[in-house]
Formats: sequence, structure tokens, C-alpha cells
Amino acid sequence: MTTSSSERGISLGMPELPAPDYPDDVRARLERDAREIIERYPDSRSALLPMLHLVQSEEGHVTRTGMQFCADMLDLTTAEVTAVATFYTMYRRRPSGDYQVGVCTNTLCAVMGGDAIFSALQEHLGVGNGETTDDGKVTLEHIECNAACDFAPVVMVNWEFFDNQTPESARSLVDDLRAGRQVEPTRGAPLCTFKETARMLAGFPDEREGAVDASGGAGPASLVGLRLSKGETPTARVVHPRDGGPHDEPRPGSVHEPSPAEHLGSHDAPQDTSASDPAHPAGPVTEEGE
Repeated sequence: MTTSSSERGISLGMPELPAPDYPDDVRARLERDAREIIERYPDSRSALLPMLHLVQSEEGHVTRTGMQFCADMLDLTTAEVTAVATFYTMYRRRPSGDYQVGVCTNTLCAVMGGDAIFSALQEHLGVGNGETTDDGKVTLEHIECNAACDFAPVVMVNWEFFDNQTPESARSLVDDLRAGRQVEPTRGAPLCTFKETARMLAGFPDEREGAVDASGGAGPASLVGLRLSKGETPTARVVHPRDGGPHDEPRPGSVHEPSPAEHLGSHDAPQDTSASDPAHPAGPVTEEGE
């Protein structure tokens, strides 16, 4: 006698129902925006990334409805859309907060205090990685790199920079966000909600008055190398010998040249290498066989 799957306690489950469609007015608005995005590309499927940002700006995360919409507009299968939406961490797969607070825990930020900041925020907010506070305001996550090592440790809120943070300043930051108080990024455009950020990432302009002009550029620490490459005189600085012994203060207007025994930091002037010093080539200078 055979035994049915239900008798064996095995549930095969029911197939998932099709994703519900957007309301007519929402779909009409999204279709207009989608067509504008698609027109930017010679191949419509290339528009998938900004399209996912577009649907994310509608609901705050990429829903099954949003993925079905992208598939319909781009003549793709939902499997193709899902493969992309699940590959990139910038697309949220579940409801999240108005403010995505990302703490860099990669090497430099971690040793400068990023791990301590992340632990402090987890305890302070009562959430884990990728979780959202009960009021729906803040989603906390660790980020592998914010590409701002000169300002470590760095916290980002909706991809805007908050540099040189401490556990205390980070706790104050999330408290202000939850209370609805205005906060200003260290550099970059004024802060906005995650949905508004997603729409901008879809390629639509920031229409807030003065926001574009306020966006600014790289911070001073990031531009030291550029200034050196242009021949500009760096600011005089004191480099302490490794043995901790006495050293001379630089004369006004002079630049200290570090000795081989001194520690070179990431902001020191570039040193000669085999590529830049013909007198000390790295290898053979003749063609092979000559």
C-alpha cells in the first residue's frame, strides 16, 4: 500500500499567486517614468538597474509587483529581473526605514572604530543587521566599504556621508533622525528619505531648491594627492621618527622631507619607484633575446 505525501507529513505547498498589479493611477505614472528611462538606452534591457530603483522609490523596497512591472516593461522574464534584484544589495527585498544607516565595517573603518559604532547602534536601537526600528524610521546595516577611507570611521545615511564618527555622535545622529530633527551630512547634498534617494538613483533630477548646488565635491583629505600631482606645495607638517626621539620643527614655509627611518603615512608625498626613477629600474631594460 502506498502512502500519500500528506500522510507522510510532507507538504508540497501551493504555487505562489501572481503578483498583484499597481493601482491604475500608480501604474500609469510609473509607465511614463519607465518609458523615459528606457529611451536612454539602445537596448531596453540595459534599463533594468534604474528601473529597479524606480519601483523601489514607490514602495521603499523592490516588491514582487515591482519586479513584474520591470519584466513587463522590458520584455524580460521575472526570473531575469529577480536574478538582478537579488544580486545587488542596494535593492531592498523587504520593507525598510525612511533612513538607511550604513556603518562601514571594512578594514580601515573597523580599526578606527567602525565595529564599535555598529555595536553601539545595535544596542541603542535594539535591532540587528538589516533590521528596522519599530517606528519605521531607521534601518541599520553594516557596509563593506563607503569609499571614504580618508574620513574613517564613516557612517552613511541614504548614501550621504557622515564622516569621522564616534559611537556617541552616531547615537545622536539616529536619535535626531527618529525624532524628525534636521541633520546635515558632513559633505554632499542635503539629506532626504530613502524613497527620494531611490528616485534620484533611477536618473531623475533632485528638484529640491538649492540641493544640487549644495552637493559639493570631495573633502580636503581626499584631494591631497591631486594637489601634489599639480605641483602645489603641501602644508608643512612634522613627521615623528619611529624611535620617538627629538626632531626639528619645520621652518615656516618649508616642507619636511622624511628620512627612510620615518613612518610614511597615506598623505605623505609619493616616493620614487622603479617606474619613476630610471636610475633604479625594476628589471631588464632590453627586449627579450637581445
